[in-house]
Amino acid sequence: MKLGLNLGYWQRSADDATETVRLAERLGYDSVWTAEAYGSDAFTPLAWYGARTSRIKLGTSVAQISARTPVATAMTAMTLDHLTGGRLMLGIGASGPQVVEGWYGQRFAQPLARTREYVDIMRKVWRREEPVTNDGRHYPLPLPDSIGKPLKSITHPLRADIPLYLGAEGPKNVALSAEIADGWLPLFAFPSKIREMYGEALSGAHADFDIAAMVMVIINDDVKQALNAVKMMLTLYIGGMGAKQRNFHADIIGRMGFADAAEHIQALYLSGKKDEAFHAIPDELADGISLVGPAGRIKERLEAWRASPVTSLLVMGPRDEQSLTTVRDLVLG
Repeated sequence: MKLGLNLGYWQRSADDATETVRLAERLGYDSVWTAEAYGSDAFTPLAWYGARTSRIKLGTSVAQISARTPVATAMTAMTLDHLTGGRLMLGIGASGPQVVEGWYGQRFAQPLARTREYVDIMRKVWRREEPVTNDGRHYPLPLPDSIGKPLKSITHPLRADIPLYLGAEGPKNVALSAEIADGWLPLFAFPSKIREMYGEALSGAHADFDIAAMVMVIINDDVKQALNAVKMMLTLYIGGMGAKQRNFHADIIGRMGFADAAEHIQALYLSGKKDEAFHAIPDELADGISLVGPAGRIKERLEAWRASPVTSLLVMGPRDEQSLTTVRDLVLG
């Protein structure tokens, strides 16, 4: 199992994780990942950290497809991959209607079809075999009834096969990941339920398909206190990271077997009862998707992850040397 560090969103000038990334590289972590939602972008921090490291891989988890046209993302990826010596791992995702329509001002319709077109166009850019065209309805190239003409990138990519991951939660999107991508980035993974939930969707994956699961890791002798930190995150995602009519995070919690709890939590959160929503998170859910408690407990619970289809753990939480070293020893030792 490979080990990565997920830093999440960059929020402020003080949130410079350069020393943490350098430490992770020295400790043998395989990759570091950054995210975007509706604030900072995912690529700029990676460029910053990539300039200050030499070996650790650099991943976006995830870059939102509605934020950029396919060729813009392909150009950014190609440039960053060059500048960092071929270390980029490009994770993209469709996000959800609340962000896509409320922040980017675009329609969320047909996310699977849009993602497929998006990936196809990026790979055409990187392959550089001919001027890029696309007959799809979502990203037509060149634009019909215009003076535009097909173009071929003037920059030669360092790699025409930049590793591509999809952030996906629904079974159809996971199946798309298995079909067209190099890996899948699940936000919430309950290791003992992955095969039951996604076995059929993953059946088309190739042998080297990487399931890189994000997991909160909190080393703390007080298990309840550690679980509370996980519950705070879940409260926000289940309750507020999505519209009432469509919240993919709440949906996935439901498919894990907590549908009633997810509906109750969302209702409480949206009615302003955030504290009650927090207390409504089941311990079993918070514990199942995370690795928390004393090191010995985490070591025991890692066995469920090793028995699952997960091939990379992208840990969220550890930043100091002691925690990063302990996690390294537990996962890779």
